[in-house]
Amino acid sequence: MTNGAAAPAARAAFGPWVVPLLALAIFINYVDRGNLATAAPLLKTELNLSASEIGVLISAFFWAYTPGLVLAGWLADRFNAYMTLAAGLAIWSIATLLTGVAGSIAVLLALRVLLGVGEAAAFPCSSTIIARHVPAHRLGAANALTLVGLSMGPAVGIFFGGHLMAELGWRGVFLLFGAVSLLWLVPWLVVTRKLSAEPPSAESATGPPFLAILARRELWGASLGHFAINFGFYFVVSWMPLYLVQAQGYTVPEMANLGGAIYLVYAAAAYGSGWLSDRWIQTGATVNRVRKTFFVGTLMLSAAGLLACAVLPPAGAIASLFVIAVGLGAVGPHIFATAQTLAGPQGAGKWVGVQNAFGNFAGILGPIVTGIIVDRTGGFEGAFVLAAAVTLTGVLGYGVIVSKIAPIAWAKRAA
Repeated sequence: MTNGAAAPAARAAFGPWVVPLLALAIFINYVDRGNLATAAPLLKTELNLSASEIGVLISAFFWAYTPGLVLAGWLADRFNAYMTLAAGLAIWSIATLLTGVAGSIAVLLALRVLLGVGEAAAFPCSSTIIARHVPAHRLGAANALTLVGLSMGPAVGIFFGGHLMAELGWRGVFLLFGAVSLLWLVPWLVVTRKLSAEPPSAESATGPPFLAILARRELWGASLGHFAINFGFYFVVSWMPLYLVQAQGYTVPEMANLGGAIYLVYAAAAYGSGWLSDRWIQTGATVNRVRKTFFVGTLMLSAAGLLACAVLPPAGAIASLFVIAVGLGAVGPHIFATAQTLAGPQGAGKWVGVQNAFGNFAGILGPIVTGIIVDRTGGFEGAFVLAAAVTLTGVLGYGVIVSKIAPIAWAKRAA
């Protein structure tokens, strides 16, 4: 069965605002999850926390987020991706708001877990929606737009959040950002009202089961690659504010300015990479060649930048943060475009849920290991070396274990 007959009607009903609203949801997702890292210098002082305790708080988000991705992927494929995403955003926005009134590390820990429950809906739902409505030669641009949201979230969070925290304190920023996040639900419910009301499609009933997905070599290669990319990315997202303040001597407003600039470079690299890959495919290059070229080149660049931060003097280390932003930004659109290509519209939600769950073990392990390294060595050099080594393993995942990036022919299942 081909998708050509049903696709035009689906795309016509899809409308022009769904992908931008998905990008906005990813933007809000990363603003809200990154607020803790921005507030880390203030939290560390006010609550007398060690770097290891900060690492545990950052990691706690992923305790629920990682298994939640699998559940969200199943819900998105089998039932309603639109309402699953709406429910997830409501949960994570409320968790963000309540963090502003937390009075102990135990409450902060519980709210980070709740935040992870809600945010788990974002990527499986967006991948299901994009895979069902966006043609293969446009996947780069569609995913790049969501990656712009991903990168602009930390940029706005660290820039405006850092400056607002200097004025309102960290509690006021969590209250404000949580309340504003809830406003996204209004345009989303309006724009997707008709799409959300449609019954589950035949594709969702005949999609691959989890066991079939887990049996694919490509899933394990993509999961290793996703883990490697996430390890480097989460290291930067989670620890850059504290690194700039503690190791490089920047003030919180100075850290906000520099961090915001780094994420803007990330956003530009993500969008440029997605656009360029689509153009390359349209000229006749295979999807496999395009995606693998970007994976290998950007992962090597990212690892080189991380290693340079460990060995160069301060000025060189700061410049290397921008190199890391280019590498990690440019690889981003291909993570989800590759998953959507391999799984197809029938299984994109479950595939991305499983792959992202394995990839996000980096968020569970990385912050804790980094906190231990920083506490025991008194510096970030060892943490940068570790992040560089793990990031480089992504070349093995996407370059070797994923033998070919092409749609998988799933066996038909009875509805």
